[in-house]
Amino acid sequence: MRGRRSQRLMSDALTYLVFIFALVFFGGPLLWVLSLSIRTQQEIFITSLRLIPEHPTFENYTEVFYTAQFSVYLANSLKLALAGSIGAMVVSAPAAYAFSRLTFRGSGGLLIGVLALQMVPPLVVVIPLYRYFDRLNLLDSYFSTSMVYIAILVPLATWMLKGFFDGIPPALDEAAMVDGCTRFGAFLRVILPLILPGLTSVFVLTAILAWGEFVVPYVLLSDPSKLPISIAILNFQGNYAANSTNVLAAGGVLAMLPAIATFVILQRFIVRALTSGAIKG
Repeated sequence: MRGRRSQRLMSDALTYLVFIFALVFFGGPLLWVLSLSIRTQQEIFITSLRLIPEHPTFENYTEVFYTAQFSVYLANSLKLALAGSIGAMVVSAPAAYAFSRLTFRGSGGLLIGVLALQMVPPLVVVIPLYRYFDRLNLLDSYFSTSMVYIAILVPLATWMLKGFFDGIPPALDEAAMVDGCTRFGAFLRVILPLILPGLTSVFVLTAILAWGEFVVPYVLLSDPSKLPISIAILNFQGNYAANSTNVLAAGGVLAMLPAIATFVILQRFIVRALTSGAIKG
């Protein structure tokens, strides 16, 4: 009995050690960037590892937000993230429902193919897409960029939503069709409202992924007024803040803050939605 208790305590201690290591490894750089963002130019060159500066200031955020027009870039990122996520939901929800409910030859291989598309890095396809959109005169356009965002997000969204549809008993579809609904009507009126928590969680996750996308807007967009925050940080570093680490750190914090805040606020809801989708049925 004591041996089992000791093993359990050792296992718990090892688990906590792993969590603490992961927290320090991933959270340490974020805290350091936050510390740099509230430092003065003089305190940047202090060699001691002081996390809290002696004279904290928020002037760096004021300079980034107003002088560098980061508010425009944040709005651009929001537009692209919403367009990509909403478009991915529109495409992937019917596809996931079809994979969950319809039986046809090659469905398993096609589903694996959808997952394989998620493994293709955007850098592989963005150059051919650049030439394609160039011939269509759709370069430097939110429309073309949003379409690529949707194509990148659809495989992951389809796989996640399929798990939620699998958790809904097929008898509900059959009952709706007996009452006069078509297959699409049963999907739209009965099944889709039941997986609303799943749709919300997948929407949030895809929006976070779209928020941090770099390669696609970097290649397809060139107008400074249309750039998202990920590209603006790069241009800001090269043109404006080459010698202003504290201002650049403030811009990085502003770029990360919406995604981190969204995840923290909706964390419990996302976990609850994923758990319910896994245990239904």
